[in-house]
Amino acid sequence: MSGPLLVEVTRGGRVESLHEVDAALVDTSGRILEEWGDAARPVMPRSAIKPIQALPLVSTGAADAFGLSDVELALACASHGGEPAHVDAITGWLARLDLDFSALACGVQVPSSAPAAAGLAAAGGEATAVHNNCSGKHTGFLTVMRHLGLELDGYLDPGHRLQADHVTPSIERTCGVDLEAAHPGVDGCGIPVWSMPLDRLASGWATLGAEPDGSPAHRLLSAMRSEPFLVAGSGRACTRLIGAATGGTVVKTGAEGVFCAVVPAAGLGVALKVRDGAGRAAEVAVEWILARCGHLPDTTPSQLVNHSGVCVGEVRVVG
Repeated sequence: MSGPLLVEVTRGGRVESLHEVDAALVDTSGRILEEWGDAARPVMPRSAIKPIQALPLVSTGAADAFGLSDVELALACASHGGEPAHVDAITGWLARLDLDFSALACGVQVPSSAPAAAGLAAAGGEATAVHNNCSGKHTGFLTVMRHLGLELDGYLDPGHRLQADHVTPSIERTCGVDLEAAHPGVDGCGIPVWSMPLDRLASGWATLGAEPDGSPAHRLLSAMRSEPFLVAGSGRACTRLIGAATGGTVVKTGAEGVFCAVVPAAGLGVALKVRDGAGRAAEVAVEWILARCGHLPDTTPSQLVNHSGVCVGEVRVVG
């Protein structure tokens, strides 16, 4: 086992903070090609597992039954900023299900995009569950339930048929884990969040990229590449990296310093977890790994900018 990847934050030419990162780079067989820190450490993937949770949306036939496009499929995998394009698309999607925001169990969240939040307030509007960054995933869940005739109430419960028969088995198959005796935590949007070894999470992402054209995984990854803005939003790392990386790369962030990626052309999967949960370190670390693999142009340290727009330091990988 090598030491963790180190990300330092500088200010005034001095190191102010240091983040330690566990990371795994695997191939499609799940073999670890490179690791930093503890690749076997148990992690909760949080939103970085959304494309795997969205697989039943396609595999059950629900996506085709409701005529979903890349717009909806990308939103099903998204942690969006609650910008107008996100909100309008999800509102329209709910209407096709003959539902509104009250059916979403993810909770109300003010848009995480500061301009979107300011615009909503200036217009005298109030945030609803549609503005929640996970509303696309939850609308995908509702679509599956509508298609299969499942009871909508209680779909957050791990014992609900949506979770027990579709979402959790999807995670088990894709990541190669057995969750039968496990007990989930509760994610920020209320759904079950299962712990798994970091390298198994990386393997799940590699598996997504290895699926054939037309498969549920291929359709979801293609949608994320086609609609990167809907995956995150203005100024967000996921949107920027999906657009900039090569090899069909798709990335997805999760809360508490988790970040995952797949490079289908190279048969690679990546998963990382910042030990102290810092998202700024996760973004820099995934960029560094993708650049190391040759699928992102050489990166420069991320600038640390104060509220006046002045660069006061850097966030950078030091090894």
